[in-house]
Amino acid sequence: MVGIKDVARIAGVSIGTVSNVVNRPHVVSAATRSRVLSVIQELGYVRDESARQLRAGRSRTLAVLVLDLGNPFFVDVAQGAEQAAQAEGLNVITCNSGQRVDREAGHLAMLAEQRVRGVLLSPVASAGESLENFRRSGIPYVFVDRKMPNADACSVSVDDVAGGALAARHLIEAGHTHIAFVNGPQLLVQCRDREAGARAALAEAPAPGRTFTVLESEALDVASGRDAGARVLGISPRPTAVFCANDLLALGVLQAMVAAGVRVPEEMAIVGYDDIEFAAAAAVPLTSVRQPATRLGRTAAELIIAETADDGEHEHQTVVYTPELVVRDSTRVRRDRERR
Repeated sequence: MVGIKDVARIAGVSIGTVSNVVNRPHVVSAATRSRVLSVIQELGYVRDESARQLRAGRSRTLAVLVLDLGNPFFVDVAQGAEQAAQAEGLNVITCNSGQRVDREAGHLAMLAEQRVRGVLLSPVASAGESLENFRRSGIPYVFVDRKMPNADACSVSVDDVAGGALAARHLIEAGHTHIAFVNGPQLLVQCRDREAGARAALAEAPAPGRTFTVLESEALDVASGRDAGARVLGISPRPTAVFCANDLLALGVLQAMVAAGVRVPEEMAIVGYDDIEFAAAAAVPLTSVRQPATRLGRTAAELIIAETADDGEHEHQTVVYTPELVVRDSTRVRRDRERR
């Protein structure tokens, strides 16, 4: 590997001069700068950024550790973080826990070893040995898509209880009395909160004979949604509406309904959560509870950047955004065609 000493030797200058050409070119004469740059190009020299950061005592890399990069919602979160980081001249690396505690622990250990500047963390669980170990590293972190349970760090999230209530109220107002909720793993607080919000909305408007059936899925993906959709069809009395804990589950449920010849929304209304791009592009565009994913990532990165600034004035913040219901064809039925 070509090093700075090789460039200095061939260019006939000091190591300090090569360093100035790379980092402070304005202090080097034009002739010397041209000669050094010519040698750099000839040798293919690349600055050792990790060594430079080690000498400076500050990494210029943020890390984003999310639950599932297969979910476009978390891709948008990462893009928002990258926008804020690039504005400050910082780099971003993205890691995927796959909703697994062991993978999350491995990533956190690696990021601690790399001494990254800060971590945007969408945790599998808000507590546990892996997070406790990472806290001891002293590296700042911020929870994303999860409210911090204490004042140890910043957090940026959406009010999922309110989001669950929005979805349930929409179905109640459409006249549905038999509603199913396709949930994800109970380990995830987002899933628990969305169910709690739906139950609260149902409790606000009690109705005789109403049923609310919860089906838990092992993962928040399309395949789990198809499986849940098949299970919904076997419930008696059959639900006329399904609220899903995220859009990928909802897309799977939609596929199951189409495969079974069940008309959406005439025979089965479907509501998702997140409002990813594919929700609007589905064969039957999905009604969904929108989360500002890009803003979540951008805000979280801005908080980490502020915390690692040199002014020492940072105070931990808990930022909670309000979700929004976006109504599309998967629940939009004229009153004279609604199933009674």
